[in-house]
Amino acid sequence: MRLTGFMVLGLVSVMSANLIETVYISLIGTEQLAALGFTFPIVMLLQSLTMGLAVGASSVVARRVGAASMDQAKIIISHSLVITVLMVGVLIVLVRPNLQGIFELLGAQAQVQALAVEYMRIWFLGLPFFAVAMVGSSLMRAMGDVATPGYLMTLGAALQIVLGPVFIFGLQDFAGYGLAGAAMAFVLARTIGFFFYGYCLHRDRVLVFSASGILGSTKEVFHVGLPAIVGNLIGPATMTFITRLVAEYGSPVVAGFSLAARIETMLAMVIWALSMSVAPFVGQNWGAGRRDRVRRAVFLGHGFALAWGLFAYLILLLFAPVAIGLATDDEAVANAAQTYLLIVPLGMGLMGVCANAWNSFNALGRPLPPLLMSAAQMLCLTIPLAILGNNLFGFAGIFIGGLVSQLAIALTAFVWLQRSIQGEANVPSYANSA
Repeated sequence: MRLTGFMVLGLVSVMSANLIETVYISLIGTEQLAALGFTFPIVMLLQSLTMGLAVGASSVVARRVGAASMDQAKIIISHSLVITVLMVGVLIVLVRPNLQGIFELLGAQAQVQALAVEYMRIWFLGLPFFAVAMVGSSLMRAMGDVATPGYLMTLGAALQIVLGPVFIFGLQDFAGYGLAGAAMAFVLARTIGFFFYGYCLHRDRVLVFSASGILGSTKEVFHVGLPAIVGNLIGPATMTFITRLVAEYGSPVVAGFSLAARIETMLAMVIWALSMSVAPFVGQNWGAGRRDRVRRAVFLGHGFALAWGLFAYLILLLFAPVAIGLATDDEAVANAAQTYLLIVPLGMGLMGVCANAWNSFNALGRPLPPLLMSAAQMLCLTIPLAILGNNLFGFAGIFIGGLVSQLAIALTAFVWLQRSIQGEANVPSYANSA
């Protein structure tokens, strides 16, 4: 729980910043809020790619720490940061010039599309700093430092909250930039945060830069990281498809969808924090041969996820209408947001079970099960059921299909992980390091 506490602090801070940003944008207008909604799948995509790399790197480092190979762990940390910079550079070159075409495919109307493109072109400037910080946080946790990443994530979020209204609305003689100003605040906050991460990594003397062995480190990190990256892409791909379905109902509905998703995500961060903090614990104890501690951590993680999911849903039932009312007075936006929050959070606990299972598999050096389950969820369940639900029940049906899909995959993930830990299943593995 100590691990989770610091992660909750950091991730909830980040999502609070995102939610507050959404409220700022809602004060400008519905089109701006809808544009922010269309950027959500792309932001998720880029963050998921970075997180997949972080999963691979932290899995290798945690098992090295568990096996008392600290020098090797430090080398892998430094190589992982270099790999992060290179990967982000490739992403920027591939995605940034094609933003307009991407938003056209998502169904954004012309005015909304122009706003979304302007926002993302600026946002991309902060991506390298954000990515290095995200990977750096995972590596710190893998080394056993759970407090510093939480504090640094909170610092970055606080900077974004403070800078947001200045760049969005302006201050005295300084003219605001609207939606583009929100992206500027993100870039500046993440740039400042980047230097703090660099200082902490240097302070802890975990940076050992050397070209020697970088190919081997890259291979080992991507043994786990590449399947994790592919698996992480499935979520944004699904979100992209869902956004396209929602776009058929108009910009106000997209705006409501965006608002509700950010409200729900803030509460879901507690569960994601749990799964991300359990992973290094699992990896370290697996490397040390302590399977009893691994089983206990996974069991407690599942129980907490289900309990928090129920609690969060009750909170949303009681207070979500108030939060929506504070963010918008547009009836169409509010109705769409309330519909989303009535259905989707029912699966939050189930999502937590999946997140625990997938991060635990990755920590064990077994990335194939989460990849297979993620692919099955998207291709065989979520997308077909969303289409069916949309045809039968309209907007609400899109999310009912997703709820059914979440239940089926959660049950599968629970059983598969339990059998794997107990050694009763032959689970394919890409890596058997340390």
